[in-house]
Amino acid sequence: MEEEKQAWGSRVGLILAMAGNAVGLGNFLRFPVQAIQNGGGAFIIPYLICFLLMGLPLLFVEWSSGRFGGNFGHHSTPFILDSMDKKKFWKYIGVFGIFTNVAVASYYCYLESWTLSWVWHSISGSFVGQSQEQVANFFGNYVSLTTIEPIIFWIICLTLNTWILSKGLSGGVEKVAKIGMPLLLIFGAFLAYKAITLHTGESGAINDGTAGLNFLWTPDFSSIWSAKVWLAAAGQVFFTLSLGMGSIHCYASYIKKKDDIALNAMSAGWMNEFVEIVLGSAILIPIAVGYLGVDKVMEMTKSGGLGLGFQTLPYLFQQWGGALAIAAGVAWFGLLFFAGVTSSLAMGTPVMGFLQDEFGWKRGNSALAFGCIVFLLGLPTVLFFNYGVFDEYDYWAGTVSLVVFALFEIILFSWVFGIDKGWKEIMDGADIKVPNIFKFIIKYITPIFLLGVFIGSLPGIWNQITNVALYQEIAETTDTFAIEQLKTKMLYVNISRIGLLLLWLAIAYLVYIAYKKRIKEGRFTS
Repeated sequence: MEEEKQAWGSRVGLILAMAGNAVGLGNFLRFPVQAIQNGGGAFIIPYLICFLLMGLPLLFVEWSSGRFGGNFGHHSTPFILDSMDKKKFWKYIGVFGIFTNVAVASYYCYLESWTLSWVWHSISGSFVGQSQEQVANFFGNYVSLTTIEPIIFWIICLTLNTWILSKGLSGGVEKVAKIGMPLLLIFGAFLAYKAITLHTGESGAINDGTAGLNFLWTPDFSSIWSAKVWLAAAGQVFFTLSLGMGSIHCYASYIKKKDDIALNAMSAGWMNEFVEIVLGSAILIPIAVGYLGVDKVMEMTKSGGLGLGFQTLPYLFQQWGGALAIAAGVAWFGLLFFAGVTSSLAMGTPVMGFLQDEFGWKRGNSALAFGCIVFLLGLPTVLFFNYGVFDEYDYWAGTVSLVVFALFEIILFSWVFGIDKGWKEIMDGADIKVPNIFKFIIKYITPIFLLGVFIGSLPGIWNQITNVALYQEIAETTDTFAIEQLKTKMLYVNISRIGLLLLWLAIAYLVYIAYKKRIKEGRFTS
């Protein structure tokens, strides 16, 4: 019996799934810290400019490219890109659209499993009566695998993702988005209200919640002239919209030829911005500043948002006491879980689409294959988290790969496929009229922007390749044991890089096999 063809059940489900793909852990953990480190309120200026000149144009490009390729039966980027131009190398550029999803999911699902675990610990009262240092140590012990619990929750999370993916788009991904996104907004609104209405002296608070907002959004306009700030803003836009991954292409490939993509892309993009700028900035920092003060929070943000989110907030919630502390913990980590799972499901869909299109696999088997691959590739990020493997995956797959792929796809869309043809594809079936200025932006401004981001990133990429930071740490210590630990870390880091390279090559080989199979069977890409 032939398997039912994949399709979205409703437009609302599609938009919520696309928004869920974009709304992730970075909206709540990464964005507020990025804003503090890069000019506060002034950061919004380069951030919104990057969104308008790079984020929205790439959303239009990825939605329209995905729908175009989907009309020829392609649901993964190698052959979506191949359908847009006949030069053979484009399908290998499209490898990034599978590689990035697999590699990011390999560490992202572990991070996602922390949220499930912290929901459980919030309910069971694990943080009750603990000092801030004890809560922080709890996290350190957790990722150091002092018990088997992290592995159990990680496997539960992987199994849940695999099961949902096996149910398909309308029966799995869309249903989760329809439940998860509204709950995320409800949890976020509850926590934002509690944060903003926090008053000095309330349960030990030393500042009003609004002091945190003032701290976050007080502008430092001198930062606008810093290239570092613009790189940070561009990076955040990439990170938050899930651009350059291939997941948007895949979701859009299941849209009918004359279905709107212009309004859908705008709706999903602006929904993500609302969640990030409004909710993302109204929870973490206001609560932390309310209880710890500006100076301490400023110091803590130097190590990123994970520490504040997992090591500090559980302690601060306990100051509210009893049922309210439990409710806050469940809301915060439940919010993060729904943000995470709607994103990780989007990472599995392109892999499944590739296996189903090119090798005729059934949906269940494709989902199981994705789960097994993520388990094998993700195991080093779990076992060797403290040796930098997690961070290495994040840097190469979750940062560099996104920029490289986006740069190539904007060139393909604007200059090879052709901006006139591309603009027609964007406007076909559109429920809104996209301003014509975006045609100019997509062809000229966005490629220049992306090229600037890539060139600006090259010194950092070189430093990462040559392990400058690790060598510097080794040079600055005289402790023999610490030096050996750093050398061991360097070994694991280098091995993880080789593993990622082999993963890319393996996917490229599968694309080559699929291409030869198409020729043999007389199937063409367009």
